[in-house]
Amino acid sequence: DMDMLNKLESGVMDLRKQTFDIVKASKDVFEMLEHKAKDKSIELKFKKDYDKPYTVEGDPRRIEQVIANLVVNAIKYGKEKGYVEIGIFDMDDKYLIEIADNGMGIPETDVPRIFERFYRVDKSRSRDVGGSGLGLAIVKHIIDSHKQTINVRSTSGIGSTFSFTLKKAK
Repeated sequence: DMDMLNKLESGVMDLRKQTFDIVKASKDVFEMLEHKAKDKSIELKFKKDYDKPYTVEGDPRRIEQVIANLVVNAIKYGKEKGYVEIGIFDMDDKYLIEIADNGMGIPETDVPRIFERFYRVDKSRSRDVGGSGLGLAIVKHIIDSHKQTINVRSTSGIGSTFSFTLKKAK
């Protein structure tokens, strides 16, 4: 992971950009993480029935990594019988992809720093959950390297929503 981050930061991340369907990519990630979610009785769902492809431009492997990372975090910090929900919104020349959960949320003071390397929200908690604290730094670098943006809104005790943009395919 560390090695990957160094590569990302030095800009040698070779993005293999192509046109792909963000709905299918999200479904693939859900399938991959279904068992993890089941262990905590967390439901993985879509905001609505996306029955047509939403085609975007980007590196599908990297973007799947972003979604997987965000969903894994949502499961990790989610509450039993909670949910993780993906929503896709049309914004002119872009799509906005939102990953929302009703987990424990992020304390307000931590929100501005969560994309930093090694930053962990709750030092005592993170040790039992594990993880290097690199996940969100990698996520941010991948989105940055696509020249797109990622944001988070979170309320402690209520949940978090991560949202990032991707360019629509021409």
